[in-house]
Amino acid sequence: MKTISLTRYLVEEQREKGLIPGELRLLLEVVARACKRISISVNKGALANQFGAVGTSNVQGEEQQKLDVIANDELLEANEWGGHLAAMASEEMEAPYPIPHRYPMGEFLLLFDPLDGSSNIDVNVSIGTIFSVLRLADDEPTEQSFLQPGSQQLAAGYAVYGPSTMLVLTVGDGVASFTLDRESGSWALTQERMTIPAQTKEYSINSSNSRHWHPPVRRYVDELLDGKEGVRGKDFNMRWVGSMVADVHRIMTRGGIFMYPADNRDPDKPGKLRLLYEANPMGMLVEQAGGAATDGRQRILDIQPEKLHQRVPVFLGSKEEVERVTSYHVE
Repeated sequence: MKTISLTRYLVEEQREKGLIPGELRLLLEVVARACKRISISVNKGALANQFGAVGTSNVQGEEQQKLDVIANDELLEANEWGGHLAAMASEEMEAPYPIPHRYPMGEFLLLFDPLDGSSNIDVNVSIGTIFSVLRLADDEPTEQSFLQPGSQQLAAGYAVYGPSTMLVLTVGDGVASFTLDRESGSWALTQERMTIPAQTKEYSINSSNSRHWHPPVRRYVDELLDGKEGVRGKDFNMRWVGSMVADVHRIMTRGGIFMYPADNRDPDKPGKLRLLYEANPMGMLVEQAGGAATDGRQRILDIQPEKLHQRVPVFLGSKEEVERVTSYHVE
């Protein structure tokens, strides 16, 4: 069987289907190249003295790991000079990053979580990069330019750095999965239409927070724990990696529901995950794969962002399960 490269896949989406403009295709190829470089850094790990913290905190107040900084710099440096972007926004930076004046300014905005799950770096568990693309609606990019609902995303994807490095991508035409061929250095299409099963027997949540959950989440998880003897009539397995990319990739591959709800620990925080850098791109991918994504009450992609680093509760994955736990919140 002939191997289809990422470039060929994107060219066909552009030329034959007319789904993406040429500049967006080139931008996505640059992002994919940056992910390859991040993968190399992740794989070297301790050999290159790239484990450990750097002694600083990001805008979220989280301690930065060396690989957080490396990944963030890789994405900035790879994308600033190509002429495709007007600005970038990163989970690691307080304000947007404008394209330097010495480079031409493009029409797109790139948002990313450069290294999701970095607390798992030192134990060699899968981590990843999450990204999405918006169109600049103004003459000059400002923070307000990024505050678009997820339904306006032109493309979204993630790279997962695990036993193999994979790139999962949507340009609004379903979800395609690519695997990095380390010998040739190219991305090869390994699944053209990823589809999340509507039903599942797996769920993903951090149960150590159960004493803080709101009643709808507790009700839903208790039903799953009751197994065959309960109202669901079947046994469920819990899986939790603690890296959103790894947990969502499992759900994209074999179904399930991922939950990171709000809880009673800090009423001022409506959730932990960031709307623009995590929830929106993952929400687009999951919907394109036939699943659903809500904040417990409404579709994530319909939320109007108010802040660059806004947090939201997240329920995503197999459609029937997401609809069930959402209905408990609405009740």
